[in-house]
Amino acid sequence: MTSTADALTNADWFKSSYSDGHGGNCVEGAQLPGGTMAVRDSKNPGPAFILTGGAWNTFVHALADGEL
Repeated sequence: MTSTADALTNADWFKSSYSDGHGGNCVEGAQLPGGTMAVRDSKNPGPAFILTGGAWNTFVHALADGEL
């Protein structure tokens, strides 16, 4: 079984399509084992939010629907 720390260390991070190329608004995500999602600030890549797959989908849909 992979620990969360191991999963974060070996994660394949991607930058948000809304992040600009000039160092601003830099949000990165990584899909982790078990369908969880990690989100972090690329300028300070230490801590990360870990969300279940369901919570991530709810968040993304709320953004798309203009609820947030």
